[in-house]
Amino acid sequence: MRFVLSSYGTRGDIEPSVVVGRELVRRGHDVQIAVPPDLVDFAQAAGLSTVPFGLDTRTWLDMYRNLWTSLLGRFWRVRELRRLWREMWELSDQNWMDISTTLMSLVGGADVLFTGQSYEGSAANVAEYFDVPFVTLHHAPQRANSKTVSILPGPMARLSMAMFDWLAWGLNKKVEDAQRRAIGLPKAKAHPVRRMTDLGTLEIQAYDEACFPGLAAEWAEWDGLRPFVGALTMEMTAEADEEVTAWIGDGPPPIFFGFGSMPVESPAAAIAMIAESCAELGKRALIGAGWSDFSDVPHFDHVKVVGSVNYASVFPACCAVVHHGGSGTTAASLRAGVPTLILSMDVNQKLWGAQLKRLKVGTTRPFAKTGRQTLIGDLRRILEPGYATRARQLAARMTPPAESVVKAADAMESFARSRHRA
Repeated sequence: MRFVLSSYGTRGDIEPSVVVGRELVRRGHDVQIAVPPDLVDFAQAAGLSTVPFGLDTRTWLDMYRNLWTSLLGRFWRVRELRRLWREMWELSDQNWMDISTTLMSLVGGADVLFTGQSYEGSAANVAEYFDVPFVTLHHAPQRANSKTVSILPGPMARLSMAMFDWLAWGLNKKVEDAQRRAIGLPKAKAHPVRRMTDLGTLEIQAYDEACFPGLAAEWAEWDGLRPFVGALTMEMTAEADEEVTAWIGDGPPPIFFGFGSMPVESPAAAIAMIAESCAELGKRALIGAGWSDFSDVPHFDHVKVVGSVNYASVFPACCAVVHHGGSGTTAASLRAGVPTLILSMDVNQKLWGAQLKRLKVGTTRPFAKTGRQTLIGDLRRILEPGYATRARQLAARMTPPAESVVKAADAMESFARSRHRA
């Protein structure tokens, strides 16, 4: 069978799709994937036929970070917020149309079009045009339910998510109408989620059911179209792994700090805050620099800074993990069975932070509102023994990575066969 995969976002967003694509190739299928230009090499290294689409991730991410930093920390600067908002949506519209153009050149004759959760609306219109079975991959609950917005009563939580979907459609309606005109589809009269439901879309939930207790029962009515497979990761080794393992072994378990592809505005200030906080707590700190430049920062004896590390091997050796709340990093810390502090930088990361707090395996705070005293207080809290105990118990219920990829690929194959046109 022929699968076309579409995935836009950072490395953490792309990796789950690459994992599924690699498994489908191993099973003998014809697979093509479209990813941002700066992640083409990553997808190709996994053995996938790859084409670029959209803007470089860093271009989009810098704008996204600036907007959320201003919204959470400088919300009174209305003129600045309006400018950033306008520039962000101009970039988003450009991505939407570029994704559409690329997929229109790839999808004809495919058995399945598979997309990540970013720009799934653009991909859904292409699937509708070609009448191709459509599959989406969600890193967290995207459809209205009573479990995601845990601070609200069930009916209010569902309503708030439904209202958010309508707001998102309103924001994207102009560019979606332009896309549908360009590819020869009539103007949409129904909400995108309704249209995807009408298409009989398979919505793979690439996180564990255990992270959102009760959600599977709530979604049972969808008759297997929202399967939980667990987080999808390649668990890749890193150049610094051996060095890091040796450093960890030379002392007590450290606290890991990492922000992945979310760039830190002031690495020097961040490392000073981390060093001072850990010194007061009597802890060592291991910092994964990710995309941030930590090359010109002060040196501290109890702090080690590295580029990238293999979370699967490093996290279990730490006493706690602090990160931005990306879905992949969150899954890695949960699988490791260690308490987690999420310092969020956007709304999706806030979602995961709130859920870990609800499960009592960690806590959360916006990164923009984090300082030395709040960091010390949050770390003291999650270092209490009860958090580690609950984190280990939750880890025992998480799906192993090898099992997750098999479940996802099985679901894709089964769906493709069931929807195959005679």
